Amino acid sequence: MSHVLLSLALLASAVAPPERVVRMTARRFTYSPEVIELEEGVPVILELTSLDRDHGFTVPELGLRIDVEPGKTAQVRFVPQKAGTFLFHCDIFCGTGHEEMAGEIVVKPRKEARRGN
Repeated sequence: MSHVLLSLALLASAVAPPERVVRMTARRFTYSPEVIELEEGVPVILELTSLDRDHGFTVPELGLRIDVEPGKTAQVRFVPQKAGTFLFHCDIFCGTGHEEMAGEIVVKPRKEARRGN
C-alpha cells in the first residue's frame, strides 16, 4: 500500500507544475513590472506591495481584484486558464495620472502543449 501511495505522490508532483511567485510594487502612477509573462495552467501568486498609498489591482478578464495598502503586501493566487494578453489597472483613484497606472499580463500557451505541435 505504501508503494502505491508513494507512486501516486511522485506522479502528482511530476504532473502538477510548480507554483510561481511574482512580486510587484505599486507607486503613483506605475506598477513594476508593467508586463508580467505567465504560462497557461501554471499556478501563480501575485504579491503586490504599495510603496506610497492605497492602490487597487484589477484584471477584469481574469476575475482578479485586490486592494493594496501602503507598506503592506497583498496576495492573489490564480491559475491562468487561457493564453492571451490581459490588461490590469489601478481602480482606486490615486491622483492626476491615475488613469495611466496600468500594465498587462501575457499568458503564453503551456510548454508541454507547444512541444506536441
